[in-house]
Amino acid sequence: MSDDPYAALGVATTATQEEIRKAYKKIARESHPDLNPGDAKAAARFKAASAAHDLLKDPEKRARFDRGEIDAMGQERPERKFYREYAEGPEATYHTRRGYEDFGDFSDVFADLFGNRQRAAGGGQAIRMRGPDRHYTLEVGFLEAAKGATRRITLPDGQALDVKIPAGLADGQTLRLRGKGGEGIGGGPAGDALVTVGVAPHDFFRREGEDILVELPISIDEAVLGGKVEVPTIDGRVAVTVPKGASSGQVLRLRGRGVKRAGRQGDQLVALRIVMPPEVDDELEAFFRRWREGHAYDPRKGVVP
Repeated sequence: MSDDPYAALGVATTATQEEIRKAYKKIARESHPDLNPGDAKAAARFKAASAAHDLLKDPEKRARFDRGEIDAMGQERPERKFYREYAEGPEATYHTRRGYEDFGDFSDVFADLFGNRQRAAGGGQAIRMRGPDRHYTLEVGFLEAAKGATRRITLPDGQALDVKIPAGLADGQTLRLRGKGGEGIGGGPAGDALVTVGVAPHDFFRREGEDILVELPISIDEAVLGGKVEVPTIDGRVAVTVPKGASSGQVLRLRGRGVKRAGRQGDQLVALRIVMPPEVDDELEAFFRRWREGHAYDPRKGVVP
């Protein structure tokens, strides 16, 4: 991949996180392997952009890259220390957040790198390391996240992977797919695939915790007289009763019609909004003029200073 993740995404080093996200999504839409079968250049561009986005979307990793502490693959840059400092110093164990918890004694690592004579004589041990974790992003629809689904994604190396979206998944939540990351070394276990899921907004539904919020337009006569109307839910349309004399902003609660997550079942909250008819004809105008003469009231009393 490119040594410069900013160049891979076509953004400046001063780009905001939102600019980085938009640049990645644009490249993904144009160069995804599923949309460009057999196009090696598009696949390479998508792979480079994916790796660059995985690095730059994490503020901590981005800052470390900018300081030169890690490379474009997120790997530690070697410090300028001599092998003798480790060989003659106290025993040290190397840990990293990228899944190399099994490095063990540094002497084993350097013995492998420099061809230690003990290994040649049969006295050494081969390195066994856990594979690195791989980070991916996936955008799903609002209803897929609310009700659950299975999505197939194509990894930068062309491998297809089925991702199970659990019901009630929240925007920004990360799924861990064990053993689906980088291959282990020396018989070590594979790393994990970490899939951060973004939930696309819905035209009608909004979500707050386990509750689903919707706004339901009603007519003047439905507000005055009340009655049964249909309202969409994530499980289909249901009938609700609009109370007589309903006002805009009044909220009706449909219990158990929200998102189910971690044993909790949310509700659907229906906010009413009175909508005028497309045209106020002479009959309607005359009726309200007569009505106002004997029933005028101030809806702003005590509300507007």
